[in-house]
Amino acid sequence: MALTLTTPALLFPALSLLLLAYTNRFLTIATLIRGLHSQYRDDPSQRILLQIKNLRLRVRLIRDMQFLGIMSLLLCVLCMFMLFKEWLLAARYTFAVSLMLMIGSLAVSAWEIYISVQAISIELSSLEDQSPK
Repeated sequence: MALTLTTPALLFPALSLLLLAYTNRFLTIATLIRGLHSQYRDDPSQRILLQIKNLRLRVRLIRDMQFLGIMSLLLCVLCMFMLFKEWLLAARYTFAVSLMLMIGSLAVSAWEIYISVQAISIELSSLEDQSPK
């Protein structure tokens, strides 16, 4: 496979959109945490504590997703520099690691989505508990 300067550049739009999506998730979760914290002060309940615990894990996962995505982008830039300097073997390995980091970021994102579904289940179970029987 021929690795040219444009090959790692193809990842720039995808990585930029991923990082934007991750940032939006982070901001949404931060808002939820603030709201739940306020609710917990007014009415301490186990359900709110479970949600906060879930959100704390999701914040850590989003941090990891962002880190892996940023490192992938950084290695893409480094790969382009290596291609510019005609260090082809090093550029290939750098690009391969960049792709693996992007795969890692996407895998952590899938895990975070799975956990977010669990949070919705907690909320739905509390509604079911409150519904008239």
